[in-house]
Amino acid sequence: MRLELTRLGDYGVRAMLELAAAPGADWLSVPRISAAMHIPERVLPRVMTNLARAGLVEGHAGRTGGYRLARPASTITLLDVISAVEPAPDSRSCVLRGSPCGLDGRCAVHDAFTDAREAMLQRLDTVTLDDVTRAPSNGPGGPMSPGNSGPFGSRSGRSV
Repeated sequence: MRLELTRLGDYGVRAMLELAAAPGADWLSVPRISAAMHIPERVLPRVMTNLARAGLVEGHAGRTGGYRLARPASTITLLDVISAVEPAPDSRSCVLRGSPCGLDGRCAVHDAFTDAREAMLQRLDTVTLDDVTRAPSNGPGGPMSPGNSGPFGSRSGRSV
């Protein structure tokens, strides 16, 4: 079973991890975030715009500009980040067919998968950027290092 973020979700989480790892730092530029977290530089401005619209980052234009967290990492959850950049899930979509469930809105497994998705979202709403950037397993080669696909699986473009 695969539960993965889209590329934008992946990039959003990685960009926020880079910002959270540099508290009190000057503004981090798109090229710096891109290089540190292996995010395509041409895609990152779109991701950062979505994060700014959600009130998670502040942007500053100009030669010395860039981005920084809009509030402490301890108050930003993984769900906040993912919700800012991922499309909203369609609760009517059938996990068996990928299209809407039957006429009554449910297939045989609809409720079980809906409950599982809700449990996952509740869990993501309890984990902050501060929690994951301080985790001991996040050193070089750990699950949060840029060369690794991270705690959310591979970057295949599938949604959570």
